[in-house]
Amino acid sequence: MQKPTNSGTSVETLNSTRQSTGAVQMRIKNASSHHDRLSQSKSMILTDAGKVTEPISRHRRNHSQHVLKDVITPLEQLMVEKEGYLQKAKIADGGKKLRKNWSTSWIVLSSRKIEFYKESKQQALSNVKTGCKPESVDLCGAHIEWAKEKSSRKNVFQITTVSGNEFLLQSDIDFIILDWFHAIKNAIDRLPKDPSCPSRNLDLFKIQRSSSTELLSHYDSEIKEQKPEHRKSLMFRLHHSASDTSDKNRVKSRLKKFITRRPSLKTLQEKGLIKDQIFGSHLHTVCERENSTVPWFVKQCIEAVEKRGLDVDGIYRVSGNLATIQKLRFIVNQEEKLNLDDSQWEDIHVVTGALKMFFRELPEPLFPYSFFERFVEAIKKHDNNTRIEAVKSLVQKLPPPNHDTMKVLFGHLTKIVAKASKNLMSTQSLGIVFGPTLLRAENETGNMAVHMVYQNQIAELMLSEYNKIFCAEED
Repeated sequence: MQKPTNSGTSVETLNSTRQSTGAVQMRIKNASSHHDRLSQSKSMILTDAGKVTEPISRHRRNHSQHVLKDVITPLEQLMVEKEGYLQKAKIADGGKKLRKNWSTSWIVLSSRKIEFYKESKQQALSNVKTGCKPESVDLCGAHIEWAKEKSSRKNVFQITTVSGNEFLLQSDIDFIILDWFHAIKNAIDRLPKDPSCPSRNLDLFKIQRSSSTELLSHYDSEIKEQKPEHRKSLMFRLHHSASDTSDKNRVKSRLKKFITRRPSLKTLQEKGLIKDQIFGSHLHTVCERENSTVPWFVKQCIEAVEKRGLDVDGIYRVSGNLATIQKLRFIVNQEEKLNLDDSQWEDIHVVTGALKMFFRELPEPLFPYSFFERFVEAIKKHDNNTRIEAVKSLVQKLPPPNHDTMKVLFGHLTKIVAKASKNLMSTQSLGIVFGPTLLRAENETGNMAVHMVYQNQIAELMLSEYNKIFCAEED
């Protein structure tokens, strides 16, 4: 009986041992699996070297645009090509005409745009920091041209943007305005003709550091990930622009038909619908109409100045009110009765301003284009007597309206010089005022500054040697 008891005990002991061994193995397995889960959860939190990964913004597009803005802005500020003071007037905003108002502006030209500041560069930059942003003009697709007819001032050119904004820029110094004109024109020519200018950011990023190339690739990937509704709106715009093109073509064809069918200028003048004007007409046309060799308006202005303006300080140098001058111009062109002794023309500078405007708006100046080079060659002669004889010979060859008007005008100006002690207008001062107005080249190129010197010298010689040039021809 003892044997079975021992064997049963050993069996129970063996079973107990197996159960305890299995429990230990289960605990070890559970512990190892718990360790695996723990290590897995830790790997989701920590990266190499224990660094915490920053959360990725859901608004990836906004984030990229914000970073790109921070990168592009300083680049654009560094790409300044030219800066300085010019006279500026904005004459159109979005296609809507504005009243011309000249003001001095500090102008900064960069590779793509022009910025207009009211103060000098340092003051302008401080104002930008305080929130006063300058007026900016996008040059992409813009057009630049000389605009003599847009202003009575000299050296004026116009910039027209694709958005319909128009600006006039001006300087009295010839080489400065020429330098600005060519600098802006070169900047426009370098830009693509398409107003959207897709190459803007790409051109800027070409000069970025290597660390910024990742931002560019991220930005490009954002553009490709556009939503379907964005692509639909793009297709709508393309279809809409195509319909706009067809409408423009129909308008063009109608305008062409209207232009071909419209009556000629001669027909309208015969019917009295269009009257011949004084300002802007050829000198010989005005004289033929009045059956004289000196325009009636020129005689009236000279008579008024000699009656009450010979002693006025700065006569012909000081500008009159432009609005009043334009009013006088309108009355003269409408062939209304003109009385320069009227109280509305009491400011003698208005009368002198209108007279200068008349000569400035002649399609061909008082010294004809064909005589310009010959007068310049004459003034270059070193001997004074030879110079006077050469100029006198050219004056005698002028057409009668040009010769007689010139004689009356310079005879009047000699009376101004005679009162120089009171009006402070010397021969040199009047030469500067009237030289570019009465004498200019037909095709003004890069020699504008040189031409101006000769223009002034010719006008001075005509004044200082008036008796030898004009009165001696009667002998």
